[in-house]
Amino acid sequence: MSSQILKEENVVIGAALSSKEEAIRTVGNILVDQGYVETDYIASMMEREELTSTYMGNYIAIPHGTEDSKSQIKSSGLSIVQAPDGVDYGDGNKVKLLIGIAGKGDEHLEILSKIALVCSDADNVEKMLQATTKQELLAQFEEVK
Repeated sequence: MSSQILKEENVVIGAALSSKEEAIRTVGNILVDQGYVETDYIASMMEREELTSTYMGNYIAIPHGTEDSKSQIKSSGLSIVQAPDGVDYGDGNKVKLLIGIAGKGDEHLEILSKIALVCSDADNVEKMLQATTKQELLAQFEEVK
């Protein structure tokens, strides 16, 4: 995965999140702060969540904007927030790893497929949940080509 799409500055380890909304804002703000998206993209991420949950199972959620928000994406990027205590994501689901996505053009499909490869392996997910450094967490993505 390109180092421009996912870099250390895009990762937060050990976050304490009080709600799903705070969790989505946290991953969204990283995308904004790193210059991948315009501020309005966060509202689009919230809107997307109301349409259908981005909870994927295995303690993972992948918040992203709606189809209409494509114009708010400046370049493709990912943000990852690890929340060891988890956050209530509704419907009895607890999320401990949030992966925010901004995909320019059709790149979001490629990005999603790489995330799916990494997250389909329970060992990889466990390593990301147990990671104490950004480098440890990012190492799980570097193994996927």
